[in-house]
Amino acid sequence: MQALYAQLLVGLINGSFYALLSLGLAVIFGMLNIINFAHGALYMMGAFCAYFLLNLTGLGYWPALIIAPIAVGIFGMILERTMLQWLSGLDHLYGLLLTFGIALIVQGVFQNYFGSSGLPYAIPDELKGGMNLGFMFLPVYRGWVVIFSLVVCLATWFLIEKTRLGAYLRAATENPTLVRAFGVNVPRMITLTYGLGVGLAALAGVLSAPINQVRPLMGADLIIVVFAVVVIGGMGSIMGSIITGFALGVIEGLTKYFYPEASNTVVFVLMVLVLLVKPTGLTGRAA
Repeated sequence: MQALYAQLLVGLINGSFYALLSLGLAVIFGMLNIINFAHGALYMMGAFCAYFLLNLTGLGYWPALIIAPIAVGIFGMILERTMLQWLSGLDHLYGLLLTFGIALIVQGVFQNYFGSSGLPYAIPDELKGGMNLGFMFLPVYRGWVVIFSLVVCLATWFLIEKTRLGAYLRAATENPTLVRAFGVNVPRMITLTYGLGVGLAALAGVLSAPINQVRPLMGADLIIVVFAVVVIGGMGSIMGSIITGFALGVIEGLTKYFYPEASNTVVFVLMVLVLLVKPTGLTGRAA
């Protein structure tokens, strides 16, 4: 039973990263209609930003949780202003190809300077150790990752679905001309939305750094699974991405316990089954 609980914990942790990354993808696609294949590379940049802050400036984990998402989010906004904005109104394939090229360039640059091996990033002193729950031993940092990721995901959902700012964002994707008539700067709002999605990816990278180490290809290992999560939850669905991310992490953990050989493919099998029954995803809506 301890092995089962351990795999469930691993599944919840992976689900936390899936949820944060797929949430950022869902925000970008739902608000901007861009399939952001550079998301994995930006997730990796968040981890490296935390690593640089620690080793070059002495700023530890807690400042990195704030600074890294902002820094990478600004980088993402520059990308949107200089490249992605010109793809407005074009087929999704153009955005996919452009962001895929950006991902290859970013990963190649980091791999050239830092190699493929992982760089260590220490767990903050406040989150070291663990708690004995009776039925399992819970490392404090892993519990923190799960809870913090869930809080951030729900806060993002509330911002987009329940606030006036979120209403403006949704309206700008449906009828930008009308929103401009109310005095809203739509291009700036789109840029900030892309920065928000990228910042969520960078935040996941900071959370992942002490667990998975900092590697140039850490995002490439996750991005295909995260896209599967987004497709299952429904492209552009905020709550669908959150629920599906955590659920698939747990399912993946259970599969590793009961049938390890299928753990790397169970997500894609589920994606095929869901698309056969509901092509728009679990919570997606038809165009």
